[in-house]
Amino acid sequence: MLSLIETWINIILNIAIILFLITGTFFVVSSSIGIVRFPDIYTRLHAATKASTLGLAGILIGMFIFLFIHHNIVSGKLLLALFFILLTNPVSGHMISRAAHRAGVKPVTKNRTDELEDAIKHHKA
Repeated sequence: MLSLIETWINIILNIAIILFLITGTFFVVSSSIGIVRFPDIYTRLHAATKASTLGLAGILIGMFIFLFIHHNIVSGKLLLALFFILLTNPVSGHMISRAAHRAGVKPVTKNRTDELEDAIKHHKA
């Protein structure tokens, strides 16, 4: 029979698992809505990389804690997936936006300064 402290620890860990999964799902859903609703490639990439990275990280952390607590499994695949998602999503979003900038795609809002274009012009001069 579980003691009272072990029961409370299990309840707290289950609540943590639920919170990780719910927040991860929220970020993934908001990312998909942002991809559809935002006007240009830069804001869509922002939604696709930032929110999905946080969402997938939350879901993978929740899954890892669940497997570790309830089944005594330390999943190296989940840890590797988390590591590579945290490493590659922001870099790929940056590279795609840089390629779009070099291709001449302008953002929808006109009141922003383009510091990268100024730096490229300054470097060439």
